[in-house]
This record gives sequence, C-alpha cells and structure tokens, in this order.
Amino acid sequence: MRTDDGVSAVGPRPLRRFWHSALGFGRGKGAWLPWTLIGLLVVCVVAQLLVQYRLNIWNRDFFDALEKRNGAGIRHQTYLLPGLAACSIFLAAFAVWARMTFQRRWRGWLTTHLVGLWLENGNYRRLEAGSDEPQLAEYRIAEDARIATDAPIDLVTGLLSSVLTAGTFVVVLWTVGGAIAIGPARLGLALPGYLVFASIAYAMLTTGAMLLVGRRMAHVIERKNQAESELKFAVARLRTTPVGPVGAGTQAGTVSFAFDEVLRTWRSLCGQHVRTTLVSSGNTLLAPIIGLILSVPKYIDGSLSLGEVTQAAAAFAAVQIAFNWLVDNYPRLAEWASSASRVGVLLLAFDQLGEPRRPAAPEPLSGR
Repeated sequence: MRTDDGVSAVGPRPLRRFWHSALGFGRGKGAWLPWTLIGLLVVCVVAQLLVQYRLNIWNRDFFDALEKRNGAGIRHQTYLLPGLAACSIFLAAFAVWARMTFQRRWRGWLTTHLVGLWLENGNYRRLEAGSDEPQLAEYRIAEDARIATDAPIDLVTGLLSSVLTAGTFVVVLWTVGGAIAIGPARLGLALPGYLVFASIAYAMLTTGAMLLVGRRMAHVIERKNQAESELKFAVARLRTTPVGPVGAGTQAGTVSFAFDEVLRTWRSLCGQHVRTTLVSSGNTLLAPIIGLILSVPKYIDGSLSLGEVTQAAAAFAAVQIAFNWLVDNYPRLAEWASSASRVGVLLLAFDQLGEPRRPAAPEPLSGR
C-alpha cells in the first residue's frame, strides 16, 4: 500500500514518524512514570535471571544426590525448591503488572495524541477528502495504535532477558561441558567448550530457517490489516448509502469485494504462520534433547556426573531460547512493524494537512 504522496506504508519514513511522536510519552511532566516502570522491569529481568541460574545449579545438585542415592541431599534440595519457585512466580507476576501498566499508559497517551490531531482543524473531514486512498483513521487509532504500543515493551524486555541469559548460560556450558576429543585418539586433539559451539551452530540453523520461511511475514500482515480496515470502512459506508436498488447494490458489491480480500489475506497469513510454527515448535521440542545427547559422551567416559549432564542440557535449552529470540518473536515483530508504520502514515498525513498551502499561480493576463 502507498499513500497519496507516494510514501510506502511499511518503510523507514513512517516508522521514524511513529517513533518521533510515540517517544513523547517519555518526555514532559509525567515522564517519571514510564522511566520508573522501565527501571523496575530491568531490575525484574536481572532478578529473574539470578533465580534461573540458581535453579540451574539446583538441577545439578538434585540429580547428583539422586545418582548417589543421598537421601539427606535429596531432602535438602526438595526443601529449597518451593522458595526458588515462589521467587520465580512472584517476579513473573510483578513483570506482567509493570509491563501491562506501561502498555496501558503508553496507549492512552498515544491515542489521546492521535485523536487530538484527528479533530484539530477538522482534520477528520479533510483527511478523507484530500486523499486518493482512504486513511481509515478510526481503525488506525483504535487498533494499530494498540498493537504499536503493546509490542515494543514486550520485545525490548524479552531481548534484554535473552542477551543476559545467553551471556550467563554460555559460561555455564563452557565450564560444565569442557572439551571433547576430536579425531584419532593418538593425535590428542580436543575442542574446548564444544557445547557452546554446538549451541551457536544450532541457533544459526534455526534462525536462518525462520528468516527464510518468514521473509514475507511483514508484507502479508500489512495487507491483512489494510484489508480488515477497508472492510470496516465499506460496512460503515452502508449507513450513508442512498435508499434504492442501485446504491445499495453498489455498496453491497463493495462490501463483498472487501470481504473476499480479507479472506484471501488470511489464507496467506495462515500459510506464513504454519511455516514459522514448524520452525519454532521443532526448536522447542529438539533443543533440550540435543543438549542431552551432546552431553552423553562425557557422561559415558565419566567426565560428567548425572547432575552435570542435566545442568548442561538445561543450560543448552536456555541458551537456545535466548539465541532464538528472533525465531520466537518474528511474527509479532512483523505485526508491530506493520501497525507502527500505519500509525506513522497517518501522522504523516496529519503533517501534510498542517502545512501551509502554496498560493495558486495567477492566471496569465489576456492580450485584450
């Protein structure tokens, strides 16, 4: 989709325009609230990582005690588990509260800003009259603004958590896994930190697969959102259609065409989600198993205990979840880019309406 001034609906210019306005939430008198919530979320992410690391150590100690049939050790680890679980659950619930509070306040601020621009100087009338293509501002203010303010805080906190988790558990994999012999035994060759290299290779494989199968996701989501908004626009126009068979038939045909386009874009979106789900679900299933399989040779030769094997497998899965942040969030990232761009296009249209009009060139004087 392109706007009347040739601006692509998904592109850098609309996204820049969206951020220029949306970041106003973090400026001004009420800026202390969003920054406080962001600070609390960062603290929560770090605390969750510490609990996750402690649970990884608990996993090792519990299975080591189990392997040795150490009843006192098993009881001790059993007593520790409820406290660790309670901390993890509390931090998760607190993170949900802080995140959703931020999203609610940000959406309220942006929606108020958009509605003010829409009503200013009768822009709600001038917008449709001055555009070759309906801007459908109502849909963008109600739906696209919601998605555009919901996703960023989720994506940013998830990315921060993934970076910290990857850094922490890569160290665990390097330390616990150690080196593994490669090639003929007489050569004495060994690969240090082999679990780290295996996790990186596996993550590159899954991320590359996701980028390949989901390369058209952003475009398909944009077309779906546009088709949905055009259907709402066509249905709303029925109320203003003159009574009579000609006008009603024309509008009914418009609605039917818009609905067919919605179904067509949903079919395309379904195919995209099926392909990306194949990659993400396969990764979720295989990552812990691959970690276990890669640790088996070290367990058989006695280099690793049972607890260290389960610790390495859990760390491998944690690293995969962190490395595959893009794999897990690609569909939502594409949907956010589509909605944020559509809000940006609307803001650019408001900017054009606010620009002073150039006076028309005077008519040339006739020779009479």
